[in-house]
Amino acid sequence: MTAFLHSRKNPSAILVMCAGVLLLVVNDAIAKGLVARFDPFQILFARSVIALPVVALVAMWHRGGISGLRSARPSVHLLRAVLAVAATYLFIASLDALPLAEATALIFTAPIFVAALSWPLLRQRVSGARLAAVGAGFVGALIAVQPGAETMQTASALALGAALVNALVMMSARWIEQHDGFWTMTFYMTLFSGALCAFTLGMDWPSIRIEDATMFAMMAGAGTLGIALITQAFRMGDAAAVAPFDYTALIWASAIGWAVWGTVPGWPVYLGAAVIASGGTALIVLDARRAKQEVEA
Repeated sequence: MTAFLHSRKNPSAILVMCAGVLLLVVNDAIAKGLVARFDPFQILFARSVIALPVVALVAMWHRGGISGLRSARPSVHLLRAVLAVAATYLFIASLDALPLAEATALIFTAPIFVAALSWPLLRQRVSGARLAAVGAGFVGALIAVQPGAETMQTASALALGAALVNALVMMSARWIEQHDGFWTMTFYMTLFSGALCAFTLGMDWPSIRIEDATMFAMMAGAGTLGIALITQAFRMGDAAAVAPFDYTALIWASAIGWAVWGTVPGWPVYLGAAVIASGGTALIVLDARRAKQEVEA
């Protein structure tokens, strides 16, 4: 609340954040609709190919021409694309069996994995408070993943695997050169993701109907614009005020899941998501407090 009151721009930033999160959930919902007929790699390839020209044009416009597409360390972008493709494949594959809201709840564990991996991978000191927040996040995941059918358990493991790999994508961002802006990073992520999935051209594709092409285009637009809005939200407002609203994704996922598929997750999913969100929010507050102390030191 203190962070919220600190800046008059925070209310606008929060609205932008919520809009971006909604678009990403729409992206996921479309993927869930497509995965019944298409392989996850095919979905990712089509999305990347459709989004790439738009992302390239925007990157050049924002960064002053073709130079805006250059990077001093393209190998880092390639590594991040490999991880992102793996995370996206696992998440889309999980959507074939999991309700949208449950898969969304499990992907919330990504920041928890970041905190858990910060010591072994980055040698960052982990305080007792951060350990408690990490523990709460994993307890929430156990609550959300209830014993049930084998298919559901496998799908839950895929969603958790996606969160783990997505955490590695987040952590690898520190290797990106400061010269590379948001749209430059997005260009390379889209380019390399499409290139990595180009092998799907040799696969048997289902006949692409007009509605399929429309869904692919909507998915590319929603995903790209959603990420752009979330990035803009963090530029507009304080991270400690904006970041917790990422958890509104569960609201959107529940509403879309009910409206489109008539699925309403049981109370363990919502309880688990609440515990995960509590741990994630605590980590956000702790990080903001540490950043403030480093500035004041």
